[in-house]
Amino acid sequence: MRRQLFFCFLAWGFCVLRLGAEELTIPALAELPRIDRSSPRPAKEMLRNSAFILKFSEHQVPGEAYLVLTDHSERPYLKALEKLAVHRGGEIVRVDDLGSLSEDQAAFRKIQEILVERQAKYVAIAPRWESYRENMILGLWELLSTLDPDPQIDVFPGFLLASSAASFQQLIDRSINFRSLAGKTFQPLALSQVSTRQETRSLQKAAVLRNVFSQYGLETPILAVYTPLAKDAPVLEGRRVWNMRTKAAGEFLKGFPTRAAKTLADASLVVMHGHGIPGMSCSVDIDGIPVDSSNQVVLSGSCFAAAPQKSDFPSPSRVPGGYRVSSRQSFVDRYVERGATVAFGHMRLSSGFPHLFPVLEKWIEGRTVGEAYQQLINAIIGMRGFRSGDFIVRDLERARRVPQNTLLYVVLGDPAIVPIAPLSREPAARIKPSS
Repeated sequence: MRRQLFFCFLAWGFCVLRLGAEELTIPALAELPRIDRSSPRPAKEMLRNSAFILKFSEHQVPGEAYLVLTDHSERPYLKALEKLAVHRGGEIVRVDDLGSLSEDQAAFRKIQEILVERQAKYVAIAPRWESYRENMILGLWELLSTLDPDPQIDVFPGFLLASSAASFQQLIDRSINFRSLAGKTFQPLALSQVSTRQETRSLQKAAVLRNVFSQYGLETPILAVYTPLAKDAPVLEGRRVWNMRTKAAGEFLKGFPTRAAKTLADASLVVMHGHGIPGMSCSVDIDGIPVDSSNQVVLSGSCFAAAPQKSDFPSPSRVPGGYRVSSRQSFVDRYVERGATVAFGHMRLSSGFPHLFPVLEKWIEGRTVGEAYQQLINAIIGMRGFRSGDFIVRDLERARRVPQNTLLYVVLGDPAIVPIAPLSREPAARIKPSS
């Protein structure tokens, strides 16, 4: 029988079971370096395990106005947006086509002028379903980064998107009625995927997240999904930890054990780390997203979690995890259909935890959807040195691997929403593992 070593983390309420030669290390948050363009390059092991965090910084916006930027023309969508604009004391700015806005210089300059004249703070971007593509996102970063001389985004943005008028109207109604998660309404859950015995970084991040929330007196249940190639990978054992295994390569979960299913449905915040393709995140199929759940705020660090239905870029022949990309509904769009109000994802290849966690961290501090999103995109612009004219991908036939990929994060939600009321730390702020 293979030797088994148990490492107990009593404060977290679980143990790490090590099988074979692989070992799972769970660093304290303070041990993960915060990096920007001026930082030393992280060690290879840190890069391999995504054991670092993108460094955010404040970037003030000049005004206070709330604007809705949209290319919708159908009445059901406009009626919903008018309701939101009235609720926020804002106004709607309409364009013919958000997807081609960057190519229409007259329309581009006009919107620039409106944003500057109105002194926009929040910009809720509501594209038509067919406008939602990679170069639309990149064109908007070109627009929103050129409102003043510096290359940073100068407003707090957020996207309002749904694949049907009914779903869109429901999203707007939820946004208007949303109350920040607090007290008993704030119940986090971490969902991770272990795809091989060596690839345990998503499991590590679930444990890090559990430790972070324990500092606020909150317990974070963990659902960990193991593929057949992860037979001998480390597992977490303990209170409110479920380790589930798929039976075949390429199998995605569409259901959970009864108690795990209820725990997932009761969670108001769901954070996911693992591989993904359109229609799947962390080995969970979009049909496995709970119906009538409390999942109001969802963050997926998986690739393609916010994939467009029709891409500007060529379909990749190979993606992380070895999965084949097919044309399916995106994970965050299905979540919006199922009742989520705020959702975070990436259109293509995501960097996962290093970019996801600082967004969540800002929300834990009580920042708005739009401010955290702005700080993410600005940190990436600063890290990669993007400047005006660099954002749009012109040669689409060669766009499988482009530096602009890192800018394709999407946050669905009213940018003025505060997802989480500021959390206060418990007296025992630092939790140390004991064995």
